[in-house]
Amino acid sequence: MYGRRSQPGASPRRPLSIPPAVQALLIQCLALLMTLVLAFLVLPLWQVQANVAMAVLLQGGIAGALTRWRRLAPWWLLIQCLFPAALVLVLSFGLPSWIFLSAFGLLLILYWSTFRTQVPYYPSSPAVWHEVERLLPADRPPRFIDIGSGFGGLTMHLARCRPDGDYAGIELAPLPWLASLVRARLNGSRARFLRGDYADLDFGDYDVIFAYLSPAAMPALVAKAQAEMKPGCLLLSHEFAIPGVEPQLVLHPGGGGDALFGWYR
Repeated sequence: MYGRRSQPGASPRRPLSIPPAVQALLIQCLALLMTLVLAFLVLPLWQVQANVAMAVLLQGGIAGALTRWRRLAPWWLLIQCLFPAALVLVLSFGLPSWIFLSAFGLLLILYWSTFRTQVPYYPSSPAVWHEVERLLPADRPPRFIDIGSGFGGLTMHLARCRPDGDYAGIELAPLPWLASLVRARLNGSRARFLRGDYADLDFGDYDVIFAYLSPAAMPALVAKAQAEMKPGCLLLSHEFAIPGVEPQLVLHPGGGGDALFGWYR
């Protein structure tokens, strides 16, 4: 199935690296410090008085240069350059502070540790649900797990269409997990929803593993699959393939759109 194998029983190790979002925050802090030094210590030596517009341009330019030096993804360069101007613009509206706190709280419970996992919320479509349903084992009750299950649509669909199986979803963000749990209870669904990190699961407990993550998460996913998946298990990834590993299945749910990739152990 895969190009390389881990030693039996070995647990995949997570790389020790600083998440890009944390790097971006540190870069902005450093850019702010450098801007203050330039504005209050360097520019006055040349008889130049820095204003808000100049400070915004300085911080944006410095942050952009540091972002490029750190070789972050291209979209971070645009975000870093525009962030100081966007911040000044929002503050100019004079909005009460509770609005920012409320927005931060909502985004926190919705996306939680996206800054670390680099996996934003990606909802799958009903066309994907039907394709996954077709791939479930027909000769035995399937054991299914949806990694990053979001609001639980896929897992509840499978539990409704194939009630003989065991269907679970795992989600790290509190709000989607709670919403899926409530939806399952209200609908009388047999689907189970866990809150946590899929790295704590044993892939050997499942027949079908579905993932709709991001390119950044694929190396860790394949390492865990190599270490734990049992023969006959199917790993599915919507939209994102495993770099350097040829998929055994390439399907296009609904006749078009993003592909559904599959690898059998």
